[in-house]
Amino acid sequence: MKKRYLVLEDGTIFEGAAFGSDNASIGETVFSTGMTGYQETISNPSGFGQIVVMTYPLIGNYGINRDDYESIEPAINGLVVRELSEEPSNFRSSMTLGDLLVLKGIPGIEGIDTRKLTRILRQKGSLKGKLTAAGEELDMEAVVKEVADFTTPTNVVEMISTKKPYPSPGRGKRVVVIDYGLKHGILRELNKRDYDVIVVPYNTSKEDIMALVPDGILLSNGPGNPEDVVGAVETIKQLLGKTPIFGIGLGHQLLALSYGAKTMKMKIGHSGGNYPVKDLLTGRTELTSQSHGYCIDETSIEGTALEITHRALNDRSIEGIQSKTDAAFSVQFHPEASPGPEDANHLFDRFAELMNARNGEENTNA
Repeated sequence: MKKRYLVLEDGTIFEGAAFGSDNASIGETVFSTGMTGYQETISNPSGFGQIVVMTYPLIGNYGINRDDYESIEPAINGLVVRELSEEPSNFRSSMTLGDLLVLKGIPGIEGIDTRKLTRILRQKGSLKGKLTAAGEELDMEAVVKEVADFTTPTNVVEMISTKKPYPSPGRGKRVVVIDYGLKHGILRELNKRDYDVIVVPYNTSKEDIMALVPDGILLSNGPGNPEDVVGAVETIKQLLGKTPIFGIGLGHQLLALSYGAKTMKMKIGHSGGNYPVKDLLTGRTELTSQSHGYCIDETSIEGTALEITHRALNDRSIEGIQSKTDAAFSVQFHPEASPGPEDANHLFDRFAELMNARNGEENTNA
């Protein structure tokens, strides 16, 4: 295999073997703790622009299949693994992980000490990094400066959101999904309940959304800083009280901003399928799937119409909120899992209850 380097903004350099695309790429370097689910992780739009480090040592052992994509196009800028399996064993596998990255133009590096890299990221927080072009020898001082000077784009939601509305038809309640970087797993959960789903672009106006006569609105997950999503908070403010709202991931952060709370960058974001979260309303602890680098600033909650409903048990960050005045709630984690446990799947039924209650119906999933 060809040689490739991972160069971090702090000057740390890892040498390994290239796989996937021969091209170079720059992005925010983060680690993911999932033992499985690498296909969902690399195709999760919330990871758009990131270089993802898989902490589990062997990746690619069950290949790539047609069913486990969370978006049509993988969203990450690069993949870092300890050992790449080039001969996967799985009856569903249609290609290797390396073949997929070649097909999609995503560079990867294997054979580096991912434990050491993860420790660095845990101590310093996420760092900008560059995967160099395969087989290319470079002036590393110049590369470190290039990485340090790199500015992460602020229009990532605009780049990844759908450009036109599209339906996912059903015969039940109509749910309008605002696409900030939508995972397919969310659509699957809505479709299971036979909702009549319409997905709209991130910048769709309040008037155009309400013209669709929704029974509920779902604010999707997505990448980046919520404060960079131009116009989203103002639109959500206009929608509050009009119909029940359910936010997930970035949608959770945007809902908080619409009530006057603030968000902040985390030193160590959450990425993986094994994060324990306590539901403060039920006292139940659930394992959850997560992918985010921002969270709600708890000091900004006081004085708003929000109350905290979920809390992370590893770092005590806010994982869920609900409105005291409107039929609106949100969670930071992914109740649809994909990958990860489905402990919190019942939140889609809570969304149904809000929609049914608004229409004076019995609390069913229909």
